[in-house]
Amino acid sequence: MSVDTVSLTGWGRTAPTTAVRFRPRTHEEAAAAVRGRGPRGVIARGLGRSPGDAAQNAGGSVLDLTGLARIGGVDAAGAVRCDAGVSLERLLRVLLPLGWLPPVVPGTGRVTVGGAIASDLPGLDHRRSGSFARHLSALELLTADGEVRTVLPGTALFDATAGGLGLTGVILGATLRLRRVPTALMSVSTERAEDLDDLLARFTAGGDRLPYASAWIDLMARGRAAGRGILTRGEHATPDMRPAHAGRTLLSPRSGGARGRFRLPGCPPVPGGLFGPAPAALYNEVRYRGAPRARTGELRPVGAFFHAADAYPDANLLYGRGGLVRYRFTVGYGQEETLHRVVRRIAGRRGPAVRAVLQRFGAADPGGLSFAAPGWSLALDLPAALPGLARFLDDVDEEVAAAGGRVCLAKDSRMRPEAAAAMYPGLAGFQELRARLDPTEAFRSDLSRRLGL
Repeated sequence: MSVDTVSLTGWGRTAPTTAVRFRPRTHEEAAAAVRGRGPRGVIARGLGRSPGDAAQNAGGSVLDLTGLARIGGVDAAGAVRCDAGVSLERLLRVLLPLGWLPPVVPGTGRVTVGGAIASDLPGLDHRRSGSFARHLSALELLTADGEVRTVLPGTALFDATAGGLGLTGVILGATLRLRRVPTALMSVSTERAEDLDDLLARFTAGGDRLPYASAWIDLMARGRAAGRGILTRGEHATPDMRPAHAGRTLLSPRSGGARGRFRLPGCPPVPGGLFGPAPAALYNEVRYRGAPRARTGELRPVGAFFHAADAYPDANLLYGRGGLVRYRFTVGYGQEETLHRVVRRIAGRRGPAVRAVLQRFGAADPGGLSFAAPGWSLALDLPAALPGLARFLDDVDEEVAAAGGRVCLAKDSRMRPEAAAAMYPGLAGFQELRARLDPTEAFRSDLSRRLGL
């Protein structure tokens, strides 16, 4: 097991802190690192794709689990056991040629299985499938005493670990129930919406006939165009939909990745960020006008549909040296006016928002700190150095909380502890269970200290 001292951040590159990093290759090495932890505790880390500080531990220890990356065989029932350090991108490449898909596919493949469980990630079909942990048969958890437990769904420990941000223990592996798919292609529909009301109406039209859906919103547009966007929906293509030249590529590993990757080789962060308000508004205008008014039946590879953002792995460098803040919140159905107000406030502030994604969520998942709940979810990125951003988002927090909504803890890098307590009614129960299971607070992170979790 290698050990070094490093400065770490989340993908948003805000608030770097220094920790001792352990890189275990076996469960025994991971257990030894937990038993030998210092007074500042330990937290697990995967690929570092959380935008905030959930996988940092200032002055303490961090367990880099990417060395635990074994994938077992798929059994007759369509289940697979894999280590926590396996990326969803690799899992997709391995499973897709066999006709299987991970149970929930989020918007990036560059996250580990352990990270997907600890964040209880939702996918584009949450209304049908729920979040990631709902599809586990079991998980293996290394607890504060250095022992490895098999934790089953329906138990209090399982519900606390799903979405628990690594604070109940180190997730070492899990057994996933997979989804059978007919091809490695998606049949995709795209349509433009003129404003937010139009976009919400298009989302709900036709129910869930096409299970996967998300929309890009132009948060720079104001007036009657506020909230305009591009809605993209998809379903798994059947063999009869394939083009004549597809042949053997229907379940090819090459069909599982994003369409190429645009990398900025050796590129340091742009000092002031690439996008100011005027360039961002122009970019959004071109993107909106360049989308089809309505198109159906476009065939795309599975990976290109789900993980289009992974084609730009260095996009976080474009927000300036201060990094980016990802703000993701959800408000319930019936609270659309709150969503309208937040969109108008962001547009009126003229923050250079070029990434903004709207989704619909279904039934809440049982995890005490799981983010997804019935309603609308909006995620956006803003430069962290934007003047007045902290106060502005504090005000938005209050509006979201007043509407019964919540901000995603796994993405957070700046929320105040009183806001988190107001948004998550299950927090007290989570803290009580954690105090019983881990009275010495072996598992800690910068996020857990900041929010008092």
